[in-house]
Amino acid sequence: METLDDPNDQAGGMLALRTVAEAHGSLGAVAARAGISRESLYRTVSPTGNPTLKTLVAVLKTVGMRLPVEPAHAAAE
Repeated sequence: METLDDPNDQAGGMLALRTVAEAHGSLGAVAARAGISRESLYRTVSPTGNPTLKTLVAVLKTVGMRLPVEPAHAAAE
């Protein structure tokens, strides 16, 4: 499974988020439903975007996604 946790590939993650948001209407519409400004969402999904967790969770929730947290390595049994 591919992950977006490589800090050196943050631009790829922001492009993916932008693509998903655009598929749900327009960035402006997604921003309005997420309760953030359109400008903030455009900055967030830019290649150099660095969203807060609050913004990221709001956008993901708006487009029907969530951000799971799981251990990086399987626990020893």
